[in-house]
Amino acid sequence: MADTIALGQPTVGDEELDAIRAVFDSGWLSGAGPTCQSFEARFAAEVSGTDHALATSNCGSALHLGLSVLGAGPGDEVVVGDYTFPATGHSVAWTGAKPVFADIRPDIWSADPASVEAAITPRTVGIIAVDVFGQPADYDELRAIADRHGLWLMEDAACSAGATYKGRQAGSLADIATFSFHGRKGITAGEGGALTTNDADLAAHARKLHTYGIAPAISREGSTDLPLPVFDEAGYNYRMSDLAAGVMLAQLDRLQTLLANRRRVAAWYGELLAAVEQVAAPVALDDREHPWQSYVVTLAPEVDRGAVAGYLRQHGVQCNFGTYASHLQPVYGFEGSLPVSADLFHRHLAIPMHANLTQSEVERVVATLKDALTAARSN
Repeated sequence: MADTIALGQPTVGDEELDAIRAVFDSGWLSGAGPTCQSFEARFAAEVSGTDHALATSNCGSALHLGLSVLGAGPGDEVVVGDYTFPATGHSVAWTGAKPVFADIRPDIWSADPASVEAAITPRTVGIIAVDVFGQPADYDELRAIADRHGLWLMEDAACSAGATYKGRQAGSLADIATFSFHGRKGITAGEGGALTTNDADLAAHARKLHTYGIAPAISREGSTDLPLPVFDEAGYNYRMSDLAAGVMLAQLDRLQTLLANRRRVAAWYGELLAAVEQVAAPVALDDREHPWQSYVVTLAPEVDRGAVAGYLRQHGVQCNFGTYASHLQPVYGFEGSLPVSADLFHRHLAIPMHANLTQSEVERVVATLKDALTAARSN
């Protein structure tokens, strides 16, 4: 059998190894050190339109920090775009607040503004929009809703590094935004995350909470006396290590090349899939730049997704479902129907997408998908 085509694959090499070596040489390997500071400055500059970036251990911790400094807590409700990995809903639950899920647009799968507004109650304090697979949600409409109801707005930009919305960078589209640098993301240190905001007070509070409730140790580096931090608020250990920050600096150097490669792969897929029956390619809207963290197709309702996925895997093409219809997960005890999200949860199929794919590999993926559909129809 031919070599397996990976669903996702990081792009790493000597540059990342050199960055790790530089951190070793610095003597500061732990979290929130000088390399983290350098990464935060670079990332804030990359996300033009935002002033503050905070490196975190992962996107879930960034979400929790954001919700905490925005004041979400017991008795509150937060409206969340439904189609997302449950880290989004979990982060709301971690604060003691209740996630209330909103249905999604059938084309780009982010929160439907009408469903968001319908989900607002007197207990609602904010909205989390999710940039599904990286394509930004409808922030103008969502901001108008938030302002009309006196709510804050968060951007779950876990997949969105390098994306834009009407010329504005993902990460600058809400009161607070959060990113993931997990191994499947467009830029990665294996794990890691970031929080971005324009609000200096929110940024300072998040920085305090992400180091157990005190200023990071680097703030006391070089002191000639013996400062004793005082804990007046219970925080968390949500810091990114300087080793991961070194890798992220190298990844930022690659970002534009990686985005261009992913967009080229998406264009190849779009051309090839146009002639494939029972499969709809994902939609990329003209007013936003899609970073293509994943490439997720929609199968026709009559297609047996499990059979198609099994065939692909047996023939060396990795695949997976898209993401979760969060409201269907029993942990949330959600009562209600979100039909668009529920339907797509059962019809989406993620096929290989990463910056290292060649045109011949993309052609093989699509050819194998066509064969899988034929085999599924004959069973």
